[in-house]
Amino acid sequence: MSLVLDNVSYSYPGSTQGLHEVSLDVRTGELVAVIGPSGSGKSTLLKLVSGLETGHAGRIALDGEDLSHTPVHRRHIGMVFQSYALFPHLDVLDNVAYGLKLRKVPAEARRRRARELLELVGLGEFAARAVARLSGGQQQRVALARALAIDPRALLLDEPLSALDASVRGHLRDQIRAIQQRFNATTLLVTHDQEEALTMADRVAVLKDGRLLQIAAPREIYERPASRAVAEFVGLSTLLPAKVAAPGRLDLGFAELAAPTGQRAAGAAVHLLVRPEHIRPDPPPGSPNRLPGRAGAQRYLGALTRYDFEVAGAPRPFLAESAAPAAETIGIPPEHIRLLDD
Repeated sequence: MSLVLDNVSYSYPGSTQGLHEVSLDVRTGELVAVIGPSGSGKSTLLKLVSGLETGHAGRIALDGEDLSHTPVHRRHIGMVFQSYALFPHLDVLDNVAYGLKLRKVPAEARRRRARELLELVGLGEFAARAVARLSGGQQQRVALARALAIDPRALLLDEPLSALDASVRGHLRDQIRAIQQRFNATTLLVTHDQEEALTMADRVAVLKDGRLLQIAAPREIYERPASRAVAEFVGLSTLLPAKVAAPGRLDLGFAELAAPTGQRAAGAAVHLLVRPEHIRPDPPPGSPNRLPGRAGAQRYLGALTRYDFEVAGAPRPFLAESAAPAAETIGIPPEHIRLLDD
C-alpha cells in the first residue's frame, strides 16, 4: 500500500501556519520519518493523512484511493499516539482488541488476534493486566499492537518514543522497526528525535515552515543536505560563509582552503559545511587545510569529547570530536567539505 501526498496545502483558520504544497510518497513497506523544528507542520501532516484534520488542497491517496472525503474510521489506518491513548477501564487484551470490536469481529476471533499481537510485542503474559500497571515502554507496545491488530493499510507513528527514558528508547526503537518490517507496513513516523529518524527510517523528510525542504535516505540527508536550512537542522556541524577563490579553492576570509568547488565561478558566495567527526586533530605537516588554534569549551560524551576549536579570525569555532581534545591544529580533508550555495 503506497501513501502519496500530491501538492498538499492546509492552513489553520485565521493563521498562515500549516502546510504549503507538500508532495511526498511512502512506498509499500517503507518507513518515512518526518522531522523539523517546532511549528514546521509535522503533526499537521499526520492529522491530514489520518483524517483528524480535513479541508486541505491537493491530494492524499492510499494505494491510489483519494482519501479527501473518507472519514477517519473508513481509512483503515493504524495510529500510535505520543500519549498512547489506551483505555484505562480495559485490560491489556481488550485494549488491543478494541479496533476489531468496532469492526464487529466476533469475540473469539478478536481475542485470538489480540493474543497473537501481544505475543509478538513480548507482552503475552500481561493480557489480563490493567494498563495502569504497565511501564511506559510496555504501554507503548500495547498501543503498537492495537494499531497493528486491524491489519492497517498504513501505520502512523506520532512521536512514539518521546515520553520514554533514554535507556528504554533505544531498545523499543529497534523493536518497532523490526515489527514494522515484519508486517511490511507502509509507515509514516513523526519525530523530533533526529537519531530516531536516522536509525529507523528508509527515508527522512525535513519540513520547515510548512514546506518540504528535502526527502532522501538518512545518509544522504546527513552527508549531502540540499540546503543550509537542512544542514542547520540535521546533525551538528560547522557552517561558515565563504567565497570561491578559484577552482578548488575556498576563501573564508581568515584562511583559504582546498575544497571541491565544482563548476562554481570565482566569487560565488557559499557556505562551508563540515561535520565534527571529519575534523582531524593535530594532522601531520603537509596535510591539506591545516588550521592553527586552540581547543576551547569541551563537552564530555563518554567515548569521545566534543569541543570548540578556536581559529583566529573565524566568526565562530569549529566543532570537533576527539578522544583527547588537546589539539593545537586541526585539519579538514577536502573530500569531507560540503559547499552549500547561498
